[in-house]
Amino acid sequence: MKPLEGITVVALEHAIAAPFCTRQLADLGARVIKVERPGTGDFARGYDSRVKGLASHFVWTNRAKESLSLDLKHDEAAAILARLLARADVLVQNLAPGAAARMGLSHEALADAHPKLIVCDISGYGDDPDRPGPYRDKKAYDLLIQSESGFLSITGTPDEPAKAGCSIADIAAGMYAYSGILAALIERGRTGRGKRIDISMLESMVEWMSYPLYYAFDGAEPPPRSGAAHATIYPYGPFPAGDGGVVMLGLQNEREWQVFCQRVLERPALAGDPRFASNAARTVARDALRAIVVEAFAALGTEQVVARLDAAQIANARVNTMAEVWAHPQLRARGRWTEVETPSGPVPALLPPGAREVGEVRMDAVPALGAHTDALLAELGLDAAAIARLHEQGAV
Repeated sequence: MKPLEGITVVALEHAIAAPFCTRQLADLGARVIKVERPGTGDFARGYDSRVKGLASHFVWTNRAKESLSLDLKHDEAAAILARLLARADVLVQNLAPGAAARMGLSHEALADAHPKLIVCDISGYGDDPDRPGPYRDKKAYDLLIQSESGFLSITGTPDEPAKAGCSIADIAAGMYAYSGILAALIERGRTGRGKRIDISMLESMVEWMSYPLYYAFDGAEPPPRSGAAHATIYPYGPFPAGDGGVVMLGLQNEREWQVFCQRVLERPALAGDPRFASNAARTVARDALRAIVVEAFAALGTEQVVARLDAAQIANARVNTMAEVWAHPQLRARGRWTEVETPSGPVPALLPPGAREVGEVRMDAVPALGAHTDALLAELGLDAAAIARLHEQGAV
């Protein structure tokens, strides 16, 4: 039995944050019913067509779900949702701020009829009616939250900020929603009552920004933008090898600096150079030290650099491309890849972190839009004629 078998989640979701949260719940065995707009569905379905004609974001965040196409503005939508929620344990939504409440889907509106229901609201800036804040109604996309949270101010080069290459703000909010729901399920097991969870993308990202915030505490200078190198530890970053490859390496203490000079650079006298006598000194003199390291690595291929670093027990990594990650020997050796079905055929999928084998988690298909609509409506008690009428009206 999977951990969340028997738990039903109704998801009024789109884009990344809420779908990523509910996919984690589905991985653990929860039944996730994804409510989508008829005809178009979750707009993330149209982000691209890179996975056998399907969108990469959608394939990533929506496996093992059931798709119910339903026009939430249709006269009969409220009754259908009410029947769904009567059977549900969790409602997750990331509609526009206030939209769910206007449809009578706030925790406050639902709690009397569904006292055990957990309602998780995900928004850009928080949607607490008692403390809305001036930003509550602002649109919030991942890159905008990366900006508002200060992430861009410390990421990039000295000349130009850079965003994260993946949807880091969405992922942060999705994971806090996921852990909050798990905690609420445990709490409900003790109290017998559901609760409301209010997840803000901004607050999720600012939590992740706590190190640079404390580094800049009380008006101190923030960490400088330093490209792919560490802002305050050196050498810690990417260095080119002589064959065009790039190796990321990181030194954490003075013992490792001594070993690095002796066994990797093969310049033991450098360890006593006063310019590099401490991490603070090396950070200040990073340009001079980088030139020395680049010169030493220029005579070596990538594999030789990695071999020297490994032999010296200096932390290192290759700067892999996407193709190299697909073929990563560690993932392959640990059997981390499996397959999931999609409307366009099977595609590879990574086992969720922590799962030892496929049978421990749900790795079911990515649904086509509305693939489960008729079956779900029949399960809710609608007969064939009623379902046909809803189709004719464009309600589903």
